[in-house]
Amino acid sequence: MALRKLTTIRNALAAITLVLAFGAGAQEQPARSQLALMGTVPLYWGEAEDMADLLNGSGTGHWARPILEAEFELVPLDYLSAEALAPHQFLLMAQPRGLSAEENVALDGWVRGGGRLLLFADPMMTGESRFAAGDRRRPQDVALLSPILAHWGLELQFDEEQVGGLKWNPAQGTSLPLNLPGSLHLLPDGACQLEAEQVIARCQLGAGEALIVADAAILDLDGPYPQAREGLSALIDSIFAENGKFAGMTRSDWAVQGKNGAIPPFLRGGPVSDLSASS
Repeated sequence: MALRKLTTIRNALAAITLVLAFGAGAQEQPARSQLALMGTVPLYWGEAEDMADLLNGSGTGHWARPILEAEFELVPLDYLSAEALAPHQFLLMAQPRGLSAEENVALDGWVRGGGRLLLFADPMMTGESRFAAGDRRRPQDVALLSPILAHWGLELQFDEEQVGGLKWNPAQGTSLPLNLPGSLHLLPDGACQLEAEQVIARCQLGAGEALIVADAAILDLDGPYPQAREGLSALIDSIFAENGKFAGMTRSDWAVQGKNGAIPPFLRGGPVSDLSASS
């Protein structure tokens, strides 16, 4: 109930922002694909102390938001349901909280139906935050995504003996800044491909794809670290390569415009998986 109430508040704030921008005579921008966002790393809202911070913009903004907004119209989500995901082709999850059984099913079905997911799942977050440990406004310290990762044939592991500190790992044609990263391992019959010394997994799931990164230091709020901008852009290009092809289009748009041929995968529904039994 609290999550749904927060969603309502944030949607209202987003609507207010759009109205203010229109009233200020904002120039009409070319259509961009929508990118849904979910996670405890505050990519969209920044680190706001309270509702007043959100309204007056005095919170600490995240450096990555302008990079994302240069290519996408951002749509923050607080709860993953089939209905919430249906309009979107692209989803970026940055250290999300643990998902409910319903959310696991919805996410799995959406990806298999053609969605493209960029997921940062860090087993040991290292970034700074203005909020103390235990505060729900702070990025979650440990990724709690075992059910969905296992369903996709992956296990996230963490080496507690590794030495902390920034390092750079060649990946996606650039170097990704890492700090105490996890490692991804294939379970029996796992169909994913591991990259970048097992820090990245690329999973072809039905008609869709997931790119999973076992570290989120690249998104630290006190960044950007060297190569963080380039690394984030490379990851985005790698998983969201078709950005703009069906910008803003829904199932209804497809029908109304009389498009020929099959509905593109991301506009089709996905199968219900056995994740409903997960917790």
